[in-house]
Amino acid sequence: MKLLRIRAIAKKELIQIRRDRLSLAIAFLMPLMQLFIYGYAITFDVNNIRTVVCDRDRSSMSRELISEFRESGYFSVVAYVDGYKDIDEYLESNKAKVALIIPENFSRDVRTARPTQVGVIVDGSDSNTATIADGYINAVAGIFSQRIGGVVIRPVIDVRSRVWYNPELKSRNFIIPGLIVVIMAIIVALLTSLTIAREWERGTMEQLISTPVKPAELIIGKLIPYFAIGFTDILLAIITGVFWFGVPLKGSVFLLIGLSSIFIFGGVCFGILISISARGSQAVASQMALLSTFLPAFLLSGFMFAISNMPRPLQVVTYIVPARYFVTISKGIFLKGSSIDVLAYEALLLAVFGAVVFFAAVRRFRKRIE
Repeated sequence: MKLLRIRAIAKKELIQIRRDRLSLAIAFLMPLMQLFIYGYAITFDVNNIRTVVCDRDRSSMSRELISEFRESGYFSVVAYVDGYKDIDEYLESNKAKVALIIPENFSRDVRTARPTQVGVIVDGSDSNTATIADGYINAVAGIFSQRIGGVVIRPVIDVRSRVWYNPELKSRNFIIPGLIVVIMAIIVALLTSLTIAREWERGTMEQLISTPVKPAELIIGKLIPYFAIGFTDILLAIITGVFWFGVPLKGSVFLLIGLSSIFIFGGVCFGILISISARGSQAVASQMALLSTFLPAFLLSGFMFAISNMPRPLQVVTYIVPARYFVTISKGIFLKGSSIDVLAYEALLLAVFGAVVFFAAVRRFRKRIE
């Protein structure tokens, strides 16, 4: 293996990338665009739940209850209505997610310590929001009942909980580190999936075949520019996540960059393998890259859904998804400040994946015209 031939192939690929504006846009603009779009669009925080109120009592006590809901910060009163028909219109048109119904004689029953019921209708079409809203409603109602009743319930067990790693429970803090993994898995595989296929499609592969360049040298030469692009993208993504989205980086940035390099290497090798398997079609190569990276990285990596909650067969499948291990690494370094001792297992499996895919690509590539 000669470094001179590898450098020549890498230089050729760099010139080709520089001339291809679409590839440059995909390489540098798409990751940042996706990070901004998904970073702002994906959130599990539920605030300002649109609420419609049907106040049949119209007393100072009912207004105080409504104010309790509004000032909690979780509910935003969008309208006051007179009956169930109006409530149906608001919920059906998605103008409100919750309806609060205060019955007649509400204040009289409260003052005379009679049991009284406050009706709540929750839109269950979004089960996540409905579940969280129901919990907020019970909490606000419980606090209001204790305050107006002057009763303080002292529990037998005093539970004092602390939240580690993400004390503010901001969904963005764990979404952004996982989102970086998903975006990088797509971009590096998509870019490199076009390299070999493009050579066959444009008819320039015959020229490369006639040279003394060996398959391993050709693949390494083509990997180097895309590895450099992926490395630059991961740096931009980390900087954006920390300084724009305010995600805390509690661990070593050098450890994160080092382990990111292993993940990027596996990603570009996987893209090369796809490009070789696509048999000269860039369209087929790009589709294969998207299908084999986006869905597994998004759904089976633990980024959006906990792997432990998946059916057992799917849990087994996740072991062959490299994004699973890098999601653990990214979240561990960002939020927990994990060291290499903790992440050695994930790092080893990423390295094994990269090595296996690289040798598979070298073995599959043949310098001959079929």
